[in-house]
Amino acid sequence: MKLHILRIPPKVIGWTVAIVTAITGFVLRDTWIPATEAWVKGTIAGQRASASHDEHAAEAAGGHDHGSHGHEHNEAESLELSEKALRNLGLTPEFVQPVELTTYRRCITVPAVVAERPGRTRLQVATPMTGVVMHVHAVEGEAVEPGSLLFQIRLTHEDLVLAQTQFLQTIGELDVERREIARLTDVTQSGAVPRTRLLEREYAKDKLEALLSAQREALRLHGLSEAQVDQIARDRRLLRELQVFAPSTDEHSSDELKLVGQVIRPVGWQAAAPGEAKNKAAAPLVISDLHVHKGQSVAAGETLCVLSDYSDLYIEGLAFEQDARSIAAAASRKWPVAAVIEQPGNTSETMDGLQIVRLSNEVDADSRTLKFYVRLPNEIESLTDNVDGNRFVGWRYRPGQRLQLRIPVEEWPDQIVLPVDAVTKEGAEFYVFQQNGSHFDRVSVHVKHRDQVSVVIANDGTLFPDDVVALRGAHQMQMALKNKSGGGVDPHAGHNH
Repeated sequence: MKLHILRIPPKVIGWTVAIVTAITGFVLRDTWIPATEAWVKGTIAGQRASASHDEHAAEAAGGHDHGSHGHEHNEAESLELSEKALRNLGLTPEFVQPVELTTYRRCITVPAVVAERPGRTRLQVATPMTGVVMHVHAVEGEAVEPGSLLFQIRLTHEDLVLAQTQFLQTIGELDVERREIARLTDVTQSGAVPRTRLLEREYAKDKLEALLSAQREALRLHGLSEAQVDQIARDRRLLRELQVFAPSTDEHSSDELKLVGQVIRPVGWQAAAPGEAKNKAAAPLVISDLHVHKGQSVAAGETLCVLSDYSDLYIEGLAFEQDARSIAAAASRKWPVAAVIEQPGNTSETMDGLQIVRLSNEVDADSRTLKFYVRLPNEIESLTDNVDGNRFVGWRYRPGQRLQLRIPVEEWPDQIVLPVDAVTKEGAEFYVFQQNGSHFDRVSVHVKHRDQVSVVIANDGTLFPDDVVALRGAHQMQMALKNKSGGGVDPHAGHNH
């Protein structure tokens, strides 16, 4: 019996497999089509990134020669600026710099005001004794140095006069006792006078010395220095006039009160020599309040004037309650704080590198704000002399001056950070201008974060370290590029309102 095997032609088998494959692919299209598209896109993106990286590597090795890697200008995205245009935009070499990776600190901005340092800025000068002001050497607003003569007062304090009189009387009695003891010592040795009499005089001398010591301390309590009391004992004259000198902010000296007849330094502050401007000892004191005049009767403890030391101030920040933890963290990490002062003409002055001194432990019940303090070293801005020889100073920062503090609260390492003027915006796009030979090419970038000062650009391969960009004038360059292409110029392009 013969078996007959059915032979199917190869063409039929091929068509059958193709039809089955097509039907299967159509049924499973939702599974393989997205996966295939993702694979294709990933392959293309990898090839582009590799080519771009090789291009920039060759550019860095060849000294940024854009012609060497075939970079072509797109005239619609490229701008050529003349030397005058560069100067008009302020694009000096300082503001055309390579991109660098740096650490960015995200900041919060809080309002603040320049304030005095409690117990340090103001020095109150008072008279320790009752008297009549005989002469006022100071002028309100004048700058004086510690040790300058401010006032001369004729003393009328009855208790002080009586204390000095009793002190001199005790000194006289003590001198008599000492002379009597010296005489009795010689007589006692010869036996003409009993020794008990000598002992009585020695006991009396001891009592007078104890009384003199107490009277000396009483004069010290009246405000006299040890040197003044010694001079009263030496000259045997009552203190009739008191000289009051400018005190020091850091030291207390008995030379703040002096007797007449000693060397008098006239009021006035001499300018420090070059290199001594930041010397604390050379900082002048300003007579901010003058309370007395010549001929005025003053009581003990009455204020004569107030001196102000503006060489070192505080910035008092007002933070919201929810920012307290972030500010405390910045203070503990010693992150530098920046102060921004608005200037006329929409400009601002920024002071960097300031440090937080302390945070208040209380939240203001009305404003719900937390006060914290930043130390502010001050500088002398102007010096003027009048016809009478008085010198007046103008400090750069003054109590009551308003400003803003930028407090870092978060740190981002290895970021591309550019000034805010280096980036312009049009619609949903942000642009920077990259230098390419004699041209500046507009490059679209992704902005991760920006504040009033800086912009953080995504490090996604659009810009690489050592790419040279314009750090200012991006808005004006954008308008020039639009004008070049013939499009209407939007005066608000690149600005946020």
